[in-house]
Amino acid sequence: MNQEQAARRIEELRREIEHNNYLYYALDRPEISDSEYDRLFRELLQLENEHPALAEADSPTRRVGAAPLDKFNPVRHSVPMLSLENALDPDEIRDFDARVRRFLATDEELEYVCEMKLDGAAVELVYRAGSLELGSTRGDGVTGEKITENLQTIHSVPLRLRPPFPSLLEVRGEVYMDLADFRALNREREETGDMPFANPRNAAAGSLRQLDSRVTARRPLKIFCYGVGLVEGVEDLPTQYLLLQQLQQWGLRINLDGTRVVRGVSGIIAYFQELAERREELPFEIDGVVVKVNSRALQRELGEKSRAPRWAVALKFPPRQAETVVEDIQMQVGRTGAITPVAYLHPVEVSGVQVSRASLHNWDEVARLDVRIGDHVVVERAGDVIPDVVRVLTERRSGDERPVAPPDRCPACGSPAARIEAEVVYRCRNLSCPAQLKEAIKHFASRRAMDIEGLGERYIDQLLRLGLVQNFADLYTLTLEDLFRFERMGEKLADNLLQAIAESKTRPLARLLFAMGLRHVGEHVARLLAARFGSLDRLAAASREELLAVHEVGPQVADSVLSFFANPHNRALLEQLRAHGVAPENEAVARGTALAGQTFVFTGALTRFTRQDAQQMVERLGGRAAGSVSRKTSFVVAGAEAGSKLEKAKQLEIPVLSEEDFLQMVAEKEQI
Repeated sequence: MNQEQAARRIEELRREIEHNNYLYYALDRPEISDSEYDRLFRELLQLENEHPALAEADSPTRRVGAAPLDKFNPVRHSVPMLSLENALDPDEIRDFDARVRRFLATDEELEYVCEMKLDGAAVELVYRAGSLELGSTRGDGVTGEKITENLQTIHSVPLRLRPPFPSLLEVRGEVYMDLADFRALNREREETGDMPFANPRNAAAGSLRQLDSRVTARRPLKIFCYGVGLVEGVEDLPTQYLLLQQLQQWGLRINLDGTRVVRGVSGIIAYFQELAERREELPFEIDGVVVKVNSRALQRELGEKSRAPRWAVALKFPPRQAETVVEDIQMQVGRTGAITPVAYLHPVEVSGVQVSRASLHNWDEVARLDVRIGDHVVVERAGDVIPDVVRVLTERRSGDERPVAPPDRCPACGSPAARIEAEVVYRCRNLSCPAQLKEAIKHFASRRAMDIEGLGERYIDQLLRLGLVQNFADLYTLTLEDLFRFERMGEKLADNLLQAIAESKTRPLARLLFAMGLRHVGEHVARLLAARFGSLDRLAAASREELLAVHEVGPQVADSVLSFFANPHNRALLEQLRAHGVAPENEAVARGTALAGQTFVFTGALTRFTRQDAQQMVERLGGRAAGSVSRKTSFVVAGAEAGSKLEKAKQLEIPVLSEEDFLQMVAEKEQI
């Protein structure tokens, strides 16, 4: 390729990479897989190395990510948050090791730290005098976005370090979601008409970049910390592994179980192969191993290049992708009437698992991919049991492929289907739709709802086929004679199932609220509503203003609750439940509003209870726990060595309670 051809190709690659950087970093909406992005990046890097005169200062290879959106305040990192170079096979790890030893002018085998490469969102936490002062995204590596309030909602982010701590600590970490939490979040989003996240990484990034921190608080985010920027006020530690141990001692969450110190290339490759075998067993997504020179003195000697440190590299797993053919596109109906397109595939093995279905999420996604029956497609397992179609191989089309139009009728009952304004899904509007009923009963009986052990999909299908239930309240009318009509149902199995149904009547109010499937009301919001109103009758009679007065309840949730209880069908359902003895009252009906409207802030080293325990006590009595002190704070509860929050409380003349004072207040309120 001559200089002129290279210049044209470099410009094309830069435009494509910058476009995908914007989708990935700024909008959290990638259009290509990681492996495809890596291919483009490596091609650009190779061309710039072959034609150094064309390697401009603003090339994507010279910086990390894209500039932050202006809806968050910018934060300039005192030490840049660099990206890592990638190695895709053992030979490239050998090349990395050879470069490091050549730079250090040594033939000795080096000691490395191998860490799991989590697939999440990178952040920086700044602690001054032990207290969390600032939190930000990585952004472009030099300037990120201030998301302190959102990071404070993550329980695994300590608001204060454990002493003795440094005067200044800038710690870097990865915010992520466990796979089970990610799947549950996507199921909820699909049922409520929201666009599901493409993978756990995007779910974490999208959750962090919410203007309303209450939304972030409802997302199941976690963090693992892995490195530092500036550290002042403590003696420097000689190795990367000792640094991780020290961070853990300061109270930060470290993945030490997934970290190993090894010697030489053979140790790196052995750990990589071990992790590749364990990958499917892990509760979270990893996409490789981060390899770092263990000696921090050697790290400083090695330094960094324009966009990456010389002393670290990411050894990535092969992409979990495969090519197959879409044999059909069918529609599934969920418990809220959401009609979801699913691609039925010619069976193919993806990362050791045989798959024959892939989620298409909604009809906007079908249109974006332009996927048709008969298409050759690339599918990827990206954090979910059912893989996603990530790309259509349009160049392989024969002309016989058939597009699928959005539904105008429900595939289960034939009723009209329509797309509600501001939603991305089509819905069946028939409340008696058998498909909705099946999914509603499955949800009602699920472990995290009413937990009716033994009532699985096989039995639910028979209940519907025999016409024994018209709604989930009818479960409480079932008899032995009804169950004996099932295939392969003996007396003992029937007795056990009836006993499980009877035991479900004792589930607390929050579980019943979640089980009934109110749109936008997940487990957390159900607990808040149960604590605030105490009974279904009180919740049903609540006004919009009363609902909005509940912390973390916004207009969308309030309108959903009002709409649910205004529906005569749902009112009748509640009467049926009550008639069958399913009408739980919150344990704290009388005391559930004892601390309503009051905000507590906890600071210092607490010895009588944890912060999570304290938050639960406050919420049980109708109050809320906050992470920072303001004029709206009602009380500050101060433990030993309380710092800036205590001082601010004194300045604002906010009442300060000891741990004993707080426990006494709770005890008195619980006697009301």
